[in-house]
Amino acid sequence: MTEIKQQEYALLNEIAQDSMVTQANLSNRLGIAVGSVNWYIKRLITRGWLKVSHLDRTRLKYDLTPEGMTVFTQRALLYAGDSLKVYSNIRQQAKSLVLELKQKNINRVYLNGQDEMSDILRLTCIEAGIHISDTPNEIILKVDKDGYQIVSSSTK
Repeated sequence: MTEIKQQEYALLNEIAQDSMVTQANLSNRLGIAVGSVNWYIKRLITRGWLKVSHLDRTRLKYDLTPEGMTVFTQRALLYAGDSLKVYSNIRQQAKSLVLELKQKNINRVYLNGQDEMSDILRLTCIEAGIHISDTPNEIILKVDKDGYQIVSSSTK
């Protein structure tokens, strides 16, 4: 696969959405200097991924070339594949925790977390028939950057 920097990909993405975008708008959207936008655009043109057309003295139109579209699509597919791997890993962790809960005959838990990992665990629990309590009970499931943990409540 062709190597592409994050800023190059971000520029291709913005241009794919709006071929009439200005360099000033690209600068604002991406949070990089206009001079950097100009440099990246020249680099994309040199690589054959982008072409520019002059509409008048002050307006430019950017278009992805077929090569640019291929690189853009490959990067998007790679990202999607990586995202699915991450999801699959998190889902497997959730299933393992739910299996552990079922083996301990635990059917009611409180979920401590409000992010995507929590959502995956919540759905996995519901799928397995484990009720998610609105208030902490004796079993609290903690979600953090290290994964899922069973935590006993202090009210035991």
